[in-house]
Amino acid sequence: MLVDLSHTIEHGLITYAGLPSPAVSEFLTREASRQRYAAGTEFRISRIDMVGNTGTYIDAPSHRFESGGDISQIDLEAVVDVPAIVLRATGARAIDRVPPNLIGKALLIHTGWSRHWRTETYWNNQHPFVTQRAAEALARSGVRVVGIDSYNIDDTADGSRPAHSELLRAGIPIVEHLTNLDSLPDDGDIRFFAVPPKVRGLDSFPVRAFAITR
Repeated sequence: MLVDLSHTIEHGLITYAGLPSPAVSEFLTREASRQRYAAGTEFRISRIDMVGNTGTYIDAPSHRFESGGDISQIDLEAVVDVPAIVLRATGARAIDRVPPNLIGKALLIHTGWSRHWRTETYWNNQHPFVTQRAAEALARSGVRVVGIDSYNIDDTADGSRPAHSELLRAGIPIVEHLTNLDSLPDDGDIRFFAVPPKVRGLDSFPVRAFAITR
């Protein structure tokens, strides 16, 4: 079964308070295209202007570290068909535990915070986050990618951003603003996908995150 884990990006969407929302528009309208093509033939070319941190997105190491790899350098093996473990952490704010046996796997942290998506509660800085101790353990765990359905994997009151720092220093990509993690089973085979386009020079970018369950 396919399970969509991504939020929909649309014009005016606020993902992160203080960042500009995406502007979706037409570069070439259908009406204008009729002048270029044969009778009865028309096309539309759409345009989107946005920051990389929009919707459900992935952070590359360069998001935190100048010497880190960018979006174009993310290893496909870290984000394609990765066996996944779901950590249920609903009701917790400071997530301080890490499951065992994460080598070569994706860890998807289900906090339930995505229920607040597109409300002021979502970005009120009371969201669930991963503690520094848990982040340090994850950086040593052999995990391939870590995803969370919260506003930020870090406590936004902590300017040192330990979770981003520990994970991205270890070359572990982070997927934030996931959704629908409650639809994934606690047992069984879960395969996770979260592939960004291959763009050089970008540090974060939206992904169509999804899972296949068997």
